[in-house]
Amino acid sequence: MSLRSARVSVCLLLVASLPACFRNVPPVHVGDSEAMARIAEWEDRRSLGEGQLIAWAQGERGAAVRARALRALARIQDPSTLEVILAALTAPELEVRDEASFAAGELGLSWEPLPDEVKARLTEALRAAEATEAEPVVRRTLLESFSKVATPGAVQRLIERLGDTREGVAGRAALALGVAARRGASLADVPLEQVGPLLAAEQSPETRYGATYLISYVRRPAALELLRKCVSDASPEVRAICAKGFAEVGGQEDATFLGRLLGDPVARVAAEAARSLAKLSTGCSGSCATLEALRTLNRQAGAVAAGDSAAGHALLAVAQQGLPPAGRPVLEQLRRSLREAPRGGSEVALDDVSWLDCRLAAAMDRQRGVLAEVLTCGFDRIPEARRLAVGLREVGQTPGQGGMREAVAWLRHPDTRVRAAALEALGTRPVPEALEPLRALMKGEDLVVAAGAAMVVGKMNAAEALPEVRDLAARVPQETDMAESVAGALVALVGKEAEPVLRTWLAHPHANVRRVAAEQLTHLTGQPVRSARVELPPETFRAPEAPKGAKLTFRTRKGDFTVALDTREAPITSGNLYALARKGYFRDVTFHRVVPDFVAQGGDPRGDGEGGPGYSIRCEMTRIPYQRGVIGMALSGKDTGGSQFFFTHTPQPHLDGRYTSFGEVVSGMEVVDALLEGDVILEVRAQP
Repeated sequence: MSLRSARVSVCLLLVASLPACFRNVPPVHVGDSEAMARIAEWEDRRSLGEGQLIAWAQGERGAAVRARALRALARIQDPSTLEVILAALTAPELEVRDEASFAAGELGLSWEPLPDEVKARLTEALRAAEATEAEPVVRRTLLESFSKVATPGAVQRLIERLGDTREGVAGRAALALGVAARRGASLADVPLEQVGPLLAAEQSPETRYGATYLISYVRRPAALELLRKCVSDASPEVRAICAKGFAEVGGQEDATFLGRLLGDPVARVAAEAARSLAKLSTGCSGSCATLEALRTLNRQAGAVAAGDSAAGHALLAVAQQGLPPAGRPVLEQLRRSLREAPRGGSEVALDDVSWLDCRLAAAMDRQRGVLAEVLTCGFDRIPEARRLAVGLREVGQTPGQGGMREAVAWLRHPDTRVRAAALEALGTRPVPEALEPLRALMKGEDLVVAAGAAMVVGKMNAAEALPEVRDLAARVPQETDMAESVAGALVALVGKEAEPVLRTWLAHPHANVRRVAAEQLTHLTGQPVRSARVELPPETFRAPEAPKGAKLTFRTRKGDFTVALDTREAPITSGNLYALARKGYFRDVTFHRVVPDFVAQGGDPRGDGEGGPGYSIRCEMTRIPYQRGVIGMALSGKDTGGSQFFFTHTPQPHLDGRYTSFGEVVSGMEVVDALLEGDVILEVRAQP
């Protein structure tokens, strides 16, 4: 995730159960099955089938084949197919127009930025199509595509739709505007007077959520009064995103509103309120209302000790966000509450208490920039490597270089998690003492660590390390995961002399290597550079198929939860995870990343977020929106999926169409809610 994130049917955004909303292009009951198989093959190869895929996307073989061909073009994301996609926006068949609308949005969401003229043409065509589209399901997709394109013209059309009286349109436009803002669009012209009525209790949950999502990202003081109203909404998803919005425009006077949400019965709402209070405390130099409100989290500390793991998300949110030096007494109090809480819980509860103690200890070390509290935290239940890794990452965020000199010593630690954390810390503020250990790491066998070391020497502009960087650059064509770090280091050290190497990467079979090369060349030359599509050999992304109705049951010490895989929409992604589970790959692998009210991520055998199965699979952009409980494939670029996956705690519409979504939790969601960093997957059982 590195996160590593829409649907045709008019299902509500905040439904309790997702299966009824899993609707895409209808199954092909009649038509050319051979053509469908050919399209799937071309999609796997990122091929246009010597023009045949284009012909079918133009309607040569009928509506069903045309719709499937457009889905393939959506996943291939080749700007040369722009006009074919746009022509289908006016097709007579609903399913074709809908797939064309989705494909247009996916093109706008390309991992490599589109040229301005392509974005302009895309925006123009989407606006024309949306102005005349009569079918609600297609209009919905068009609004979502505006959020992916996120140009001023797209934003303006969404603003116009805030006053639309057709059912659900205004709420979906509001949501799309919020998503566009997350992608860099300006919301300066959004008329907030049109948003307020969308928060009314009589509006649907979907509309209220969309309006709240928008005001949470407007980042204008005028949004504050609207946020103060939505804190009492009946929907926990609305209350959570409402709490999030205060962090940008709120003040100390809003501690009352957020403090009320700290006691919310839904843990993810309390976590979001805690995070916002922590952010609003940034400027506090002494006692202030937001810090005082956070003291009430001792209730959550007691609940965790009693066995309520989900209550720990509020504490985790504060620890991840951090507090200013004035908040040190708050962190001390919360640790004391964990320590003094009655020990009536299970061994699992004791582990949760111990980890949260270390998380808060790391936040304290971040305040002073040195490892101290994490050295003795966790009541002797947390291994040294975990304590050091979390502490180093937090200290890396402290201004000044004192802690960085200490981090140099940890580059030699035997545990890869500690070395990776030390590199991450040094990457923020390198120190000269690190150079020789870094050069040694670049020569080591751990290529993840070697690439991280290269990134740091690039930031140091250490010309002495150029031989090691060049050696790593020569290995990138075979070791593609190193591309980003090594390319950055090479450019930092030799500037335009890196251009010949990078230009060879533009034709590399791996899409992410091409993306990295294009980005660096754009930076070097001052001119937009975009790589060409590369057609791959057959079966490049070969993966075993999972059977229809496949499910995975994740067993943890906190209980089990079951995921239904969407084998039709995402056969490669589902089949890959199913096959890994059958091999026992996930046994004793952790959930290494948990962000309250966002995701729980696991599947990395290294445990540091950089590992995988030794191969990658291609992306399969689906129409499954990231609602609560959806499973997605973690990525670091296009077609970089492997074994890392994540589960969403709440709707995450900004992930739609970017990260492959390929199933949902159908039982045991409360276990997902209870996960904390480091929780172990005992096993994953594949069914049938």
